[in-house]
Amino acid sequence: MPRAAILGLGQYLPDRVVTNHDLARMFNTSDDWIQQRTGIVERRYANGDDVGGSDLAIPAAEEAVKAAGMRMSDVEFIIFATLSPDYFFPGSACVLQDKLGLPGIGALDLRNQCSGFIYSLSVADAFIRMGKYERILVVGAEVHSTALEYTDRGRDVTVLFGDGAGAAILGATEEDRGILSTHLHADGRFAKDLWLEIPASRYNPRLSKEHLEQGRHYPRMNGRKVFKMAVEKLPEVINEALTANGVTLSDIALFVPHQANLRINEFVGETLGIPPEKIYNNIQRYGNTTAASIPIALNEAIHEGKAKKGDLIMLAAFGSGFTWASCLLRL
Repeated sequence: MPRAAILGLGQYLPDRVVTNHDLARMFNTSDDWIQQRTGIVERRYANGDDVGGSDLAIPAAEEAVKAAGMRMSDVEFIIFATLSPDYFFPGSACVLQDKLGLPGIGALDLRNQCSGFIYSLSVADAFIRMGKYERILVVGAEVHSTALEYTDRGRDVTVLFGDGAGAAILGATEEDRGILSTHLHADGRFAKDLWLEIPASRYNPRLSKEHLEQGRHYPRMNGRKVFKMAVEKLPEVINEALTANGVTLSDIALFVPHQANLRINEFVGETLGIPPEKIYNNIQRYGNTTAASIPIALNEAIHEGKAKKGDLIMLAAFGSGFTWASCLLRL
């Protein structure tokens, strides 16, 4: 049975840099306050008023295809992970498919927020293992900046997020590499602890003047609950992947966690006893790019020489839903 391997990676970050000092001019915060709580120094925002996640995904996908030594026409299926789709419908995968000039191939949106990229890898891996497809484009892309509340009320959420896109080409291989296992979990009891309530089909109208006045169209977060659950579930799901594959922490060359909060990643590393140099973080530069954070971080880690072919890499994520997941792969 073939195994799915990452054949190429790509990323795109908008060139508009927004620092903590820039945000401090919009509402009551400071560079020290943000860095102490999140580790973030700056993030990127999309340029212009008509830019969606599919637009950021185009250069990321092109870079991934080039890195894989392929042509875009070789892509047989698209999986697009996002919590900020271009439109309520159709899905951003269909929008991206058109922009990439790939009419007729399958296109799937996956809505598992911060865990979305790992969930997408799991789906792509299953398709490839069963022989349904040989080349799949997996994208994580987000435009958060147009949904944030730039006031004191929205501060705790707004300081966290940035825009960006990451992409991977997954392909069938007979080599001793690729995705060894994925482990997916969720607990919907905590759905309202990190959510964007409005617009919603359960309301009629889906968006009203009252909703806007109440600020219910902005994301809301129970920060303490998110932190508590993340530092509990991430070590669990990492250990689950280690056990499933009969390996130990010392066998892992690099840990690439979702970039939600530097303090979460540091806490998890200390809990498991992982040396800081074996955990890759870039949230300082980009903020939380949700489904895009892991492919961007993995791509940068490889380019910086922190991971090489043959290395065991552990991916792990926690986010809205709550959802959490891990993936062990060999480059």
